[in-house]
Parts: sequence; C-alpha cells; structure tokens
Amino acid sequence: MPETDDHTTLPAPKLDPAPRVLIVIAPYYKRIAEAQLAGAQAQLRAVGATFDVVETPGALEIPPAIRFAAESGLYEGYVALGCVIRGETTHYETVCEESARGVTYLTTARGLAIGNGVLTVENDAQALERALPDRLDKGGGAAAACLHLIALARRFRRQGRPSPQSGSDDAILLA
Repeated sequence: MPETDDHTTLPAPKLDPAPRVLIVIAPYYKRIAEAQLAGAQAQLRAVGATFDVVETPGALEIPPAIRFAAESGLYEGYVALGCVIRGETTHYETVCEESARGVTYLTTARGLAIGNGVLTVENDAQALERALPDRLDKGGGAAAACLHLIALARRFRRQGRPSPQSGSDDAILLA
C-alpha cells in the first residue's frame, strides 16, 4: 500500500449568527445511519448550529428532499447522510452515481451548501469504520463540510460584486 500524507482537517468555522441546517438521512442500514447522525449532530452542536432531521427511504431520495427543503428558505445548509453497500447487482452503481450526481447538481447549479456523507462501500465493516464517530466519523465530516460551505457563501456574499463606480483599475465586470 502506498504511503500517503496525513489528512488535513480544517478547524470549525466561526459562524455568527449560528446557521440552521437540515440533516437529510436515509436510514436503510439503521446502525450505520444512527452512527452517522450522531457524528453530524455533534459537529453541528459544537458550533451552536440549530438543525432538523428528516428521513428518506433511500439514498436516491436525498437530493429531491434537499431541493424541496431548499425551496422553503428555512435552511442555510444541508447534510446528506446514508449508506449504499455493494450487492450482487448493478443497482449499487446506479444508486451511488445518481445520488452523488443529484447532490453535486444541487451544490453547483443551485448554489446550496451541502455536506455529502452518503457512504458507498463494499461491506458492513467498511461502513461502520466510516460511520462511527470514534472512527472515521464521515457523518461529522459531512456536517463540517456543510459548515465550511456556509462560511464561504457568507464570505462571498459579504464581499459582493465590485461596483463600476469603485474606481478600481483591476475590477473586472462581467455581463
């Protein structure tokens, strides 16, 4: 196995006011989902964020649930949690790819702050290693990603576009 650098974890952003976040979880694998949820909730509580939790039947339903919630305007960010374990059919690939594609679309095309913690693994052991808060804690990692995206969105909203009257020679205005 090749040697790799240690992973870097960014410190939690300071968010004032604390954001309101929606955790969308597919609890198909109950033990794994409970572990992911515990990690995400701990991360959000650590920064004072308020949050709600909704469940979907599976990973494919996570993106539409986030979109419905986004249309309400109630949340500043979203955490997607669930697990897809490879089975004997190609359904695994479809669920993994389409769930990821849906979340990616919502983040890039719709500008939503989403931490994607949908696990795609080969077996239960890999899922638990990634889900448990005292192990790799991918639920907490997804919540942290959401918080960092919220912080970036706030930062760029504050900066805004330069005004044509600003007198800056290096301002570039796009139509």
